[in-house]
Amino acid sequence: MWLSGRQNITPPGEFPARRRFPEIARGFGRFGYHGRPQGRRRTEEGVMKIGIIGAGNIGGNLTRRLTALGHEVRVANSRGPQSLAALAEETGATPVAATEAARGAQVVVVTVPLKRVPDLPAGLFDGAADGFVVIDTGNYYPQQRDGRIAGIEDGLTESRWTSRQLGHPVVKAFNGTYAQDLLDAPRPQGDPERIALPVAGDDPAAKELVRALIDELGFDTVDAGTIDESWRQQPDTPVYGLRGGVAEVEKALSEASPERPAAFRG
Repeated sequence: MWLSGRQNITPPGEFPARRRFPEIARGFGRFGYHGRPQGRRRTEEGVMKIGIIGAGNIGGNLTRRLTALGHEVRVANSRGPQSLAALAEETGATPVAATEAARGAQVVVVTVPLKRVPDLPAGLFDGAADGFVVIDTGNYYPQQRDGRIAGIEDGLTESRWTSRQLGHPVVKAFNGTYAQDLLDAPRPQGDPERIALPVAGDDPAAKELVRALIDELGFDTVDAGTIDESWRQQPDTPVYGLRGGVAEVEKALSEASPERPAAFRG
């Protein structure tokens, strides 16, 4: 069993209680372009095929939103396709085994507890589209859920460790997002209450695609740097759980410390 417990655990007091929506700034800054991604957007060329591995809070709500936007979604969990019948009936997504979720997919979302990543089946990405992009939503909760993971304790960022386990580059996104906000908080471009999400990755084209998809979901983005810089958005950093606009997210990223807090060490 590779999926258990809640994805994106929210311990009491971990996330700020009140919503904060400053005016959205535009332009370039320390963390790159903020606002609507530019250049080629595959999401505007028609329906995308998207695989979602993990159907917890984040995976389930991404399934709901992405199918509502017209994308073709295949969703998997550890309990098998039959356990996803209700979600499939609600959304029109196709429930599949984990090894089938990535078939033909241009984007694959891996949204399982970190301790379960090494248990994901072999051939997870077999049959994916050329140039497919993997989104990692995971967080390391050593004391609350995952136990001690040596590579992360030795200095790897959570997403660098995940990438090595998967054998494929990842883009880190949605890891500090309230699952319910995916349903309740989307806003149109230019809305002063539009939330911005940090996105980290090594491949500019992959990161651009993920930012475009998030824009389509109704959120702005901030380029948070490479996967080795993604510690800026790990648990207990200023941006983690922040419901703020672009300027506030950029400020929070700049205030992050690379030292992992004691509550998130194993």
